[in-house]
Amino acid sequence: MKVLSIGNSFSEDSHRWLHKLAVAEGINLETVNLYIGGCTLEMHFKNIEENNAYYDFQPNGEFGERKISITEALKLCEWDVITIQQMSGFSGLYETYEPYLSSVISTVKQICPKAKLYFHQTWAYEQGFDNGNFAFYDYNQAKMFDCIKETSEKAAKSIEADIIPTGTVIQALRETVAEFDYKNGGISLCRDGYHLSYDYGRFAAAAIWLRKITGKNIKTTNFEDFDSRILEKIIGVVNGTTIDN
Repeated sequence: MKVLSIGNSFSEDSHRWLHKLAVAEGINLETVNLYIGGCTLEMHFKNIEENNAYYDFQPNGEFGERKISITEALKLCEWDVITIQQMSGFSGLYETYEPYLSSVISTVKQICPKAKLYFHQTWAYEQGFDNGNFAFYDYNQAKMFDCIKETSEKAAKSIEADIIPTGTVIQALRETVAEFDYKNGGISLCRDGYHLSYDYGRFAAAAIWLRKITGKNIKTTNFEDFDSRILEKIIGVVNGTTIDN
């Protein structure tokens, strides 16, 4: 299975462990992330229109050494899965999506008509984060999550795509796993208030993606030097909520 993401740093977070986790699960999965930090749907649209080779080509969660355009990447092979997302701060603001989302997906469908489309639902920022884009949601994590969930469902429906519910599962982990109750002294799943932590945050995202794309339960608890007891809790939430969201 070959997966291409038209994304930014949030898809970079999600791809970091995706290939390696697939290998651990005995699944043949090759991934490529197209990376521009903070890239919006409007920027993706403009880069297609101008055929700009501005994207870092990131294979299997690694840092690539080449630049590429969206159109060139779409033509590289017969992709099985293609994902798209909005920039995190705008993810809950549907007025920032169109006409850019529809235009980008039109290009995707024209070049890769057999690929399955997924809309990547990103996650809400950490409590207490002071990023300016958080102001769109009154610096309220729950409000931001609700806006992202509603908007991503609308966006996915508009392009006839399924949803990778990363935001939903990350929020569930925050609310149901004591180790991630940041407000009460737990570990933050974000390393800087909005990007996922290098360990459990990125592992959770990889597990969410793999579970959603393949439909298979995740079993791996021996991964890097992470605490297997915490991984078991993450996997329990991922396996229990990913497919239906």
